[in-house]
Amino acid sequence: MTSSLATELDQLPSDLRDRLAEYGFDRNWFLAEAEHYAATGTGENHVRGEVTPPAPEDVIDLPPPSTPERRQAEAAGTAALANGECALVVLAGGMATRMGGVVKALVEALPGKTFLDLRLQDQQTLEEEVGHVVPMWLMTSHATEGPIREALGDQIDGFRIATFPQQLSLRLTPEGDLFREEDGRPSEHAPGHGDLPEALQRSGLLERFVESGGRYVTVANLDNLGATLDPAVIGVHVGHESPVTCEVVDKQGGDKGGIPVRLDGRPLVLEEFRIPDSFDPARVRVFNTNTFHFDARALLDLHIDWTYFVVEKEVDGRPAIQFERLVNEVASHLHTRFLRVPRQGAESRFLPVKDHDDLEAKQTTLEAIAAARGMLG
Repeated sequence: MTSSLATELDQLPSDLRDRLAEYGFDRNWFLAEAEHYAATGTGENHVRGEVTPPAPEDVIDLPPPSTPERRQAEAAGTAALANGECALVVLAGGMATRMGGVVKALVEALPGKTFLDLRLQDQQTLEEEVGHVVPMWLMTSHATEGPIREALGDQIDGFRIATFPQQLSLRLTPEGDLFREEDGRPSEHAPGHGDLPEALQRSGLLERFVESGGRYVTVANLDNLGATLDPAVIGVHVGHESPVTCEVVDKQGGDKGGIPVRLDGRPLVLEEFRIPDSFDPARVRVFNTNTFHFDARALLDLHIDWTYFVVEKEVDGRPAIQFERLVNEVASHLHTRFLRVPRQGAESRFLPVKDHDDLEAKQTTLEAIAAARGMLG
């Protein structure tokens, strides 16, 4: 299988080969992953070792409003922002497939305001409040980079507002050949938000930020407008010695996602598909929102052997295989604390929007939060 796949790669159209090279495609890695998949039928999805619930000290709560602890955190976070020590990375590589395959950044989240508009206004309001530039960098994909850069226009200055691309890969059929679209061309995909550390390092933005005194980088999903640069949350991260803070919220109903656990005594985040049958994920009553706060230097110096997971997709009504990695694997290499944040009300930090019905159902809450946080101008 590997030899035939290698031949297929050698025969790719020149424009696709150039695009793959531009976006950091590693041919040898791809062939090795494909060979492993062909031999086992799986990737390295399940972890090995003893999985136990997080220890009590692993998960801390955001201090309630008006408490001395909250005021202390807010003061520390405000100082970090005012000193130019904070930056925001927005994960903007996704296409809203459940919204008709459009660029989600350009979807109208509130009347007359796209997700991108609201993020930009939030940045401007925050800068006015703290009196300092707060960089916002958008990690784009091959599918979103052009439209997002066009929408930003001359607002892009290469540092305060910048984009940087994640990698590009190819899908396989379940039999291990290149998956081809209806027009016969190989099917392309972005291999997950685990691209973030390497893509950000390649961009040069992180190095420039650290050299200019930057210390903290917050990472959030584009469609989660609750995940803003809040001084209290930043202050909690500043106040402990762990290089990573991962936000979590209480589970509701049948919520599933990455959960904080300990693996052989070490705190980390595991998606439920990675958890062996010997551990019941329902024992952990919080889950990861995919909002992280990183020590910028630790993120710049991070070099790890990533685990790629086999993900089954349906493309054009047919089964396809793609290899993805998750940014929460960073917690396996950098000590991580988990911060439980509000999920309800005006302080909610978890408002993901997945489709049109979801967007309609959350309009009232989104409007209230956008107004409270200065996103409406």
